[in-house]
Amino acid sequence: MALKNYKAITPALRKLVTIDRSELWKGAPLKILTSKVSEKSGRNNFGHITVRHKSAGHKKSFRIIDFKRDKYDVEAKVERIEYDPNRTSFIALLKYNDGIFSYILAPHKLFVGDRIMSSKNLIDVKIGNAMPLSVIPIGSIIHNIELKPGRGGVISRAAGSYAQLVGKDGGYAQVKLQSGEIRLFFLECMATIGSVSNLDNKNVVIGKAGRSRWMGIRPTVRGVAMNPVDHPLGGGEGKTSGGRHPVSPTGKSAKGKITRKRSKPSNRFIVKSRRSKK
Repeated sequence: MALKNYKAITPALRKLVTIDRSELWKGAPLKILTSKVSEKSGRNNFGHITVRHKSAGHKKSFRIIDFKRDKYDVEAKVERIEYDPNRTSFIALLKYNDGIFSYILAPHKLFVGDRIMSSKNLIDVKIGNAMPLSVIPIGSIIHNIELKPGRGGVISRAAGSYAQLVGKDGGYAQVKLQSGEIRLFFLECMATIGSVSNLDNKNVVIGKAGRSRWMGIRPTVRGVAMNPVDHPLGGGEGKTSGGRHPVSPTGKSAKGKITRKRSKPSNRFIVKSRRSKK
C-alpha cells in the first residue's frame, strides 16, 4: 500500500499523510465474525482513571481474529483483505474448503485468491502458512508467534513487524525479534510465515488533534502546568517550572531511575537482551 497526501486546502490537510486503502475491501465486515466493544476509557470498575489520556474514540465493532491458527490441514482461500479499526495491520478473510470463514492477520504480499494452510507438519514455506517452530526452516521470517503452545500468537502482530528464526537447540527455538533481542520459544509454538502487512503505517502523519480523539487518545497536559493538588510538579508563582526531579502524578521517578522488577520469571528465556551493548 502506498502513502496518500492531500492538497493543503486546510491547515490539517497540509501535513496529513494516510495509507491509500483503495485496494482493500470497501464493504462491511463479516457480521458473524464481529462483536461489540465496551470501551472503558481507561477506568476501572469503580470509575477511577487508571490509565491516563484514554477516551472512547470513534464507535467500532471488534473483528474476531484467529490468532491460534488451529484449523489444521484444511486449505483456505483468501476471499478479501480488509481494514481493521482495532489494529494497525490489515486482516484477511479466509474461506476454508469445508465452508468455514475466519479472519487472520494479513501478511505482507498476501493477495486475494491465494491459498494457505495451517499444519502441525512441514508444508510449503510460503507467505501465510502456519506451522510449529520445530518444522520451520532456520532463517525464515515469521510473525504471530505463540509464547505458550495453544494459546495463540502474541509476538510480532503490529503493522510491519516480523521476527527471524535463527536456531534450534535443546528443545527450544531461538528467535531474533526486531528490537535485537534473541529469545527462546518452545518448539511446539505456532508461527506464521512472512511479515505483517501495512509496512507504511510508521510513516502516517495524523495531521490534527481531532484525529487523535477519534483514535481514543486524549490530550496530555504537562505536570508543571497543573495545580499542586493535581501533580507533584504543579503550582508556583509565575512561570515556575518543576522544583524537583521529574516524577509521575503518583510521585514515581520519571527519568532515569529503574522502577521495574529486574528478576522476572521469563528472563530465563532471553538469550540476548535488547539493551545489551553491541
